[in-house]
Amino acid sequence: MERSASLDIEALKMTQEQYILAAQPNQLQKPGAPPVYPVGIYGWRKRCLYFFILLLLVTMIVNLALTIWILKVMNFTVDGMGNLRVSKQGVRLEGVSEFLLPLYVKEIQSRKDSPLILQSDRNVTVNARNDLGHITGRMTVGSEMVEAQCQRFEVRSSDGQQVLFSADEQEVSIGAEKLRVTGTEGAVFEHSVETPHVRAEPFQDLKLESPTRTLTMEAPRGVEMSADVGDLKATCRKELLLQSTDGEIFLNAKTIRLGNIPHGTPPTSLGATYPKQTVYELCACPNGRLYLAAAEAGSTCQAVSGVCLWS
Repeated sequence: MERSASLDIEALKMTQEQYILAAQPNQLQKPGAPPVYPVGIYGWRKRCLYFFILLLLVTMIVNLALTIWILKVMNFTVDGMGNLRVSKQGVRLEGVSEFLLPLYVKEIQSRKDSPLILQSDRNVTVNARNDLGHITGRMTVGSEMVEAQCQRFEVRSSDGQQVLFSADEQEVSIGAEKLRVTGTEGAVFEHSVETPHVRAEPFQDLKLESPTRTLTMEAPRGVEMSADVGDLKATCRKELLLQSTDGEIFLNAKTIRLGNIPHGTPPTSLGATYPKQTVYELCACPNGRLYLAAAEAGSTCQAVSGVCLWS
């Protein structure tokens, strides 16, 4: 009985050893068989793999959360983003919008109940280009000036039919019915001015002045100067020339006064004396100079024509 029990114990041990050997990889290879390598990740490599998988999963969750937050903050919809709406008619912006780079559009218009405002810390520049990309027109609104660069600049009426103001390299045209200058110093023209009518505001004086040069008024069919209520005054330092090339100069007034006209004196060769009196006659020299001569029964212009010899 003891021998039989010992045999059973040995058999059980052999069975356990066979099971353990069968579970473990066989290190012994049969002669002529290919080598067998263990397949799998074990030990610290497996732990690193699990760590990287967990880190990737956390990163994906964070990115998804940030994406959802950005979509919520920027107000992304199927029609656009935030204040930006995209429709078949174009792009619509509501509120204040800021552009950091150039904006290329075909048309910009505001809503019917609000104005269109273009604002910049420095200036606002609008460019027009041709097919080659060259600038053909430019308008710049700065802090000190508004500059327009183009071949022709026009300002039209509200209906677009009448040109109120136009300017090009050849001329500047004003198509309004009245040009009003409200400055205290008036208007200053460096060159000639062509206009059919110049008048002042009611109850205001009209003054044409050239401080350092000559003031010339010319017209092919005449120049008319009229002051229906006030006085008409012409003042110059040297000479006042009224010239009519084909016609006459007509002075029509109730009283015509010529002041500071020199008194003619008789030539010394005649040796004649004239009594002092207050009645004179107006004489004219061949060169057009006017002077006064003492009035007598006959004309004394020839007798006192010495003033005509003045330079």
